Amino acid sequence: MSVSETPRIAAEADLAQLSGDGGTPSPLRQRRAPRGANWTRTLEIAILVGPALVMFLGFVIFPVLMAAYYGFFRWQGYGAPTDFVGLQNYITILTDPPFLEALGHNGFVVLASLVLQGPIAVLLALLLNRRMRGQSIIRVLIFVPYVIAEVVVGTGFGLMLQTNGAINGLLESIGLGGLTQDWISDPSIAIWTLMGILVWKYVGFAVILFLAGLQGIPEELYEAASLDGAGYWQTHLRITLPLLAPTLRIWAFLSIIGALQLFDLVYIIWGQYVASTAGTSTMATYMVTNGRNAGNYGYGNAVAVVIFVISLIVALVYQRYVLRRDTAGAITEGKNR
Repeated sequence: MSVSETPRIAAEADLAQLSGDGGTPSPLRQRRAPRGANWTRTLEIAILVGPALVMFLGFVIFPVLMAAYYGFFRWQGYGAPTDFVGLQNYITILTDPPFLEALGHNGFVVLASLVLQGPIAVLLALLLNRRMRGQSIIRVLIFVPYVIAEVVVGTGFGLMLQTNGAINGLLESIGLGGLTQDWISDPSIAIWTLMGILVWKYVGFAVILFLAGLQGIPEELYEAASLDGAGYWQTHLRITLPLLAPTLRIWAFLSIIGALQLFDLVYIIWGQYVASTAGTSTMATYMVTNGRNAGNYGYGNAVAVVIFVISLIVALVYQRYVLRRDTAGAITEGKNR
């Protein structure tokens, strides 16, 4: 064999190895997973996802579909629905002034929760993120209202906020009797009473979320800002809030959905009739009052569907225009393929 033939033979050997000839397995063939592995992976995913999917279909999708079906009937809750009314229930809901008023109350709670709870929770989180004596005890005290059952909170505040309750009694005992109010029944005050209770109840959850977000901000950024001469508020404005923005957006989403579905505290404190006259009724209390309590379960199911659709639209719009930055950075697998 001549020297000039050596490169040609080496090239042919490399080509044979790359194509899998010559008895040497091809690297491309080695990377290709066996056909049985795909079935194993599919079976593994089905086993892991199957129970959750069954629960989701059985306890979320199926009830929504059944509620939409019953919403086309005038149904009293027993027996097969036979009095078909078509879209009349839905038309009545969307044109009923009490429902539109309740929808406005939900909207007010959404905005007020974001405006009041957000700044308070951020300030408390910044305070509790610093080393201080009794820090753990203060964190527990702030978070305790969130874990107390709504029934307990509603019953307690319902008793304390009466005209002869503990709140007015405390104001009179300290010489502020002129500030006593009808906290529950006065339409000009009741909605703000509800907001005060909601802030007290749920601000602890926001504080815990924000504290978790603050733990992920590197201390080096604050040290660099301090060396550059940045002040306390300027540091938090330029560093803390931008890096805490993903946590703020998640909390805002949870707060909005919770406000749209607000029911238990209003129903326990104000009841089914006082809520409408006091200006604190919500879509959920309207559903119970005009559905179950009125013996018209078909109408109540239609209201439930309307609440679901409103919540779904808000969630989709929020995810599309607000959470898009967070989700776009997390979903990269499909783009790299």
